[in-house]
Amino acid sequence: MGVGTTYLSKTEVQDLLKVSSFGMWRLPRQHKDFPASEENPHHRSYDPEPAGQVWDGTALYLWAAGTPEFRHRGALLARPLPGQRQAGRHLGYRDTPHGPATDWHTGIGVIRMLHTTDSGAASSAAIDLAAEFNREIVTVCALFGDIGFTGPALVAADTAQPRIEYEARWGHVADLVGQPLPWWPGLLRRPEVVRQWQPGVAAVVADVPAEQRETTLRKAARNPAFTAAARTALTNMADQIRNQRVEDVASDIQIFGDHAARHQTRMVIAARHDETAHPIDVLEEDDDVDDVLATGWREIATGTQPDAVAATDVALGYHPGLLPYGHFTDVRAKEGTIAERWSRRLTMCDPTAAHATLAEGKQVEAFFVDPLTDMPVVRTRNDGDKGPKWLFYAPLALPAGRGELASAVLYGTVWITTTDGQVHPAPCTPGDHLWWGDGWGDRPTEAAHVVNQLLDDPARPISLTDHWSKAPAGLTALFNEEHKQGTELTRATLLHARMTPPAPRR
Repeated sequence: MGVGTTYLSKTEVQDLLKVSSFGMWRLPRQHKDFPASEENPHHRSYDPEPAGQVWDGTALYLWAAGTPEFRHRGALLARPLPGQRQAGRHLGYRDTPHGPATDWHTGIGVIRMLHTTDSGAASSAAIDLAAEFNREIVTVCALFGDIGFTGPALVAADTAQPRIEYEARWGHVADLVGQPLPWWPGLLRRPEVVRQWQPGVAAVVADVPAEQRETTLRKAARNPAFTAAARTALTNMADQIRNQRVEDVASDIQIFGDHAARHQTRMVIAARHDETAHPIDVLEEDDDVDDVLATGWREIATGTQPDAVAATDVALGYHPGLLPYGHFTDVRAKEGTIAERWSRRLTMCDPTAAHATLAEGKQVEAFFVDPLTDMPVVRTRNDGDKGPKWLFYAPLALPAGRGELASAVLYGTVWITTTDGQVHPAPCTPGDHLWWGDGWGDRPTEAAHVVNQLLDDPARPISLTDHWSKAPAGLTALFNEEHKQGTELTRATLLHARMTPPAPRR
């Protein structure tokens, strides 16, 4: 979230400062720090009217607050504090369309604190209040999302000028209120939690709400169609997500709490998470556990239940390494290409959860499986001039006992031909991708490292750890060239490149 930018025309500046045209002309001559105008950035070149000059509303509003002559026209929370101040009082909780709020009576009027980081919330709320002719609430503050020196950073909008947002200091508001202000961690910033707070009470202990991914996985884990292994995999990932979510709340509390203590910030933490049920014990990752979880996820990914589809989608985003698939790939389905040659061995099948994740949002023609690697494949319908596509996950390894690597073919991704006459998409891990060409300075070390491993053992499971340092320089240089789509690099070419140091760059 940030402070929204509002541009003011000359007429709007005059109205804000209550000056005439002549007074407007005098401003930059009398005040050397008067904000300069600029050309309207929203003016379109084809508009019939000239662009005209505008002023940054926030800069102008803050300038006015710091200039004695116009202070009463400037940002309310940027003005000096009143000399004689009475202690403010808490007016209680308010439900608003913009999020939970607390109102505070101060010597300058009522300040509404919106406990949200939604962009534009302060201005939107102030506009609504101005439209209601609310004379009591003079300014609205929303959370910026990070920490300022005097406490959580704030965005403010005054109801007198509700379109203009500006940064406000937590300490300034606390001084006006006359007491520390409450702060809620993001996941506990909920109406039913915020409304429980009163000055002087202990922090409310609240449950961290479950997010959609956790809910989806727990629902699937209750499905009796899954085996115990699948349910274990689902529950374990749900528990990991839950732990991470609670840890995020704990981290926020520690960061903001430590800052408040270190800088003597006038802030109180108004809610804390329930620590009694955290953390949940989960299966720690090692080879044996990964095998157990991978078995469960393999069942889920090949399942046909709606719960399997939803859970597979979660796993692809959270921990794709547990699924038996590499990186998502798509290539055009054109005759005479290496992809068309590969497609001849595909077997049509009913869709599984993995097929559904491939096909999400696409117009599908048919579903397939690669009988040699068990990879799911989707063919999309013809989408006009560009034609249909093949959508698939790269395999993690090539099938054993199928001959040596014969060549690498470059078409959309890297393809491998073997001496037994088979064609495969090159294996790749879920978090990487295979490509060639300059790449705007990024070198294709992933492709070079994969091919280097396959030259020695075409059936070995692929690792791309430290590919940027382990890929042979000669192979990297070869794949760094701008090869045309369909280029075939023979085994001899690849071996020669692997042995050849690249020419020095000039």
